[in-house]
Amino acid sequence: MHEGEIVEVAGRRVHVHDTGSGPAVVLLHGSGPGTTAAAAWGPLTAALSARHRVIAPDFAGFGSSDPLEPGAYGRAAWTAQILGLLDVLGVDRCAVVGNSMGGAIAMSVTHARPELVTRVVAIGTLGVEMPLPPGLDALWAYEPSRENARALLELLNHDASKITADAVEARLRATLEPGPRAAFPGLFPPPRERWVRDLALRDEALAAIAVPVMLVHGAQDRVVPLRDSTLPLLGRLRDVRAHIFGACGHASPVERPAELRRLLTTFLEDHD
Repeated sequence: MHEGEIVEVAGRRVHVHDTGSGPAVVLLHGSGPGTTAAAAWGPLTAALSARHRVIAPDFAGFGSSDPLEPGAYGRAAWTAQILGLLDVLGVDRCAVVGNSMGGAIAMSVTHARPELVTRVVAIGTLGVEMPLPPGLDALWAYEPSRENARALLELLNHDASKITADAVEARLRATLEPGPRAAFPGLFPPPRERWVRDLALRDEALAAIAVPVMLVHGAQDRVVPLRDSTLPLLGRLRDVRAHIFGACGHASPVERPAELRRLLTTFLEDHD
């Protein structure tokens, strides 16, 4: 991905990658330490931008976007950030793809402004009431170290071949970046159950989402378990379908990139 640009939204800097042309697709990353839009979506952006305008921002508190004041984070703030960014960029119609926390924000954006969103893809998503998963608790409690960076990758990936020395070093470096390192402890402080509740939409809000939604989940996801997320959402969303990857953890974009790209391309371009 290119380096991106800084856009001012409500007086704060938002770092965003905006590339390609055609129908707009917004890519929303998850909540893991060291996560950025570029790290989460690089290969997918390259594939989609041939036929779409792809917009991939860093959420406030992540990457090169400005942090918020302590206590200001949560679904409402991140939803407002994305809606404000799309207004500044002049986007009035788009599909939204979100991973993990990004899936919850994708559904929140859709509920807040239904005329804006054409389709939703939610991957290993939060956004529905559930107990705090132990794996998510561990992810949000991360402290930077080489040992913890390896443990984080082991938590995210089912495929052990993805946990290379280079991948560990890259994740460690990302979590040691001064801005994100300073912000991360304030994003999801304990008691962490409240952040799962904060990211969850009410049943009536989920039922009000009228656009087509595709849920994608790894069967071995230990961060947001399949049984707690995608399976309940199948009974709460109006126009929904799901794809489950076997032998796959929370990191579907990393573990199954080619299959995921084909799924998304077919879904986003299906006009029936």
